[in-house]
Amino acid sequence: MIIVHHLENSRSQRILWLLEELGLEYEVKRYERHPKTMRAPDSLKAIHPLGKSPLIEEGEVVLAETGAIMEHLVAERGRYGAPESPVLARHYHFYMHYAEGSLMPPLFGMLIVNRLGLLGKPAKKPVMGMLAEHFAFLDKELEQRDWFAGADLTAADMMMSFPLEAAQARAGLDERYPNILRWLKQCHERPAYQRALARGGEYAYAG
Repeated sequence: MIIVHHLENSRSQRILWLLEELGLEYEVKRYERHPKTMRAPDSLKAIHPLGKSPLIEEGEVVLAETGAIMEHLVAERGRYGAPESPVLARHYHFYMHYAEGSLMPPLFGMLIVNRLGLLGKPAKKPVMGMLAEHFAFLDKELEQRDWFAGADLTAADMMMSFPLEAAQARAGLDERYPNILRWLKQCHERPAYQRALARGGEYAYAG
């Protein structure tokens, strides 16, 4: 049995989605954020020294990091991985890393800027400018393909879901980027996505 250590409103929602798409049995252990700091509780450190979510347990093995967990599950079950086409496979591997490596840092920056109130105002415009460049790029990409790695859903789309959901909620992702919004709607309408929401509990970024 797979155990998912799932933090509210976090990257771990993507793991629940993948597990539902794969049709695997799993148990959810849900954790609440600290109401003031919004950090994960210290109890997660009993599972992994960094105390971050997502974490999954399979027997005696504990895996951390969303991308690494997804790559493990996809490789083990042989579904939702890179397409056979070399061109589409390059898109797949790009987005598996881009989601956290390029898109999440400015989104995290915007979260900090918003929490600083007036003190963060000078940084807001340049951070929003960086995000607008990302959104324009992604919207153009999705003008050419139904999903990020081609005509079919892959783990790359699941990796991209959390940053783009967060961007829609708090970082200016709106009707100026119709292809991204169309893609988000596709994600949210999938039965497995809906089942993951039901298993994980309240999730602020589901649209």
